[in-house]
Amino acid sequence: MRSLLFVPGDSEKKLEKGFSSGADVVIVDLEDSVAPANKEAARRIASDFLVAEAGTRKPLVYIRVNDLSTGLTDGDLAALTGVHPDGIMLPKSTSGADVQQLSAKLRVHEANHGLPDGGISIIAIATETAASLFSGATYAGASARLAGLTWGAEDLSAAIGARSARDADGRYTDVFRLARTVTLLAASSAEVPAIDSVYPDFRDLAGLEAECAEAERDGFTAKMAIHPAQVPVINAAFTPSGEAIEHSAAVVAAFEAAGNPGVVGIGGKMYDRPHLRLAERLLARARAAGVIS
Repeated sequence: MRSLLFVPGDSEKKLEKGFSSGADVVIVDLEDSVAPANKEAARRIASDFLVAEAGTRKPLVYIRVNDLSTGLTDGDLAALTGVHPDGIMLPKSTSGADVQQLSAKLRVHEANHGLPDGGISIIAIATETAASLFSGATYAGASARLAGLTWGAEDLSAAIGARSARDADGRYTDVFRLARTVTLLAASSAEVPAIDSVYPDFRDLAGLEAECAEAERDGFTAKMAIHPAQVPVINAAFTPSGEAIEHSAAVVAAFEAAGNPGVVGIGGKMYDRPHLRLAERLLARARAAGVIS
């Protein structure tokens, strides 16, 4: 996955636009973009829409449920598990224990709907509370369902009382850079994809492109979006270039030809096992994006 687009669950029109956006993942949102009075309507609208789309939809479908502390999670799962979503996005996750709790709930709902045990994945938003920044290491081994970790600035801003997550130049301030870094390291430790947070100014595509480039450079493999116009920019940024693919293929081929030693020389430069792993990961991303077979 490269792009994950949030779509409010209470708007059939926006759901239709989301599913035609080209996003790799559509996140049907029952949480922040839905007013408290519309929660039940959002469940119904989203469920009816996904049932109608069954068999024709192309993007993966994740449902962002309301967080575990709200008392609404079970109702969300009861309403939407039956439409066979690919995964659940868990907001305000404080640790791997929250992923385990959600996994246990999903097991019950999968059984109730006759679905395979463990078939629904989980992506956790791991930085939306102050306490969560101290729990990054707990996601490793928490659940086989864990399919990615991401982070968010808006809820964390509210939690700590920050007026803004960015400085006058548009750069994240120290607290939010820490949240970003914790997510990247936690995802690496858990051996799942690290997914970058949203870029809130959906009209500033140049700013989005720059932020995507930084995220891809640092090790993120995907980014969330809040508007369909952001999807092509994100997809392009997280699709490996032809030059990068060619170089990575050459590194892998050189190690194979040399019998997988510790170090090989290519064009007068030395490459060791970490370079090989980077090359293999890039080629895997290219295959997932359909660029190579």
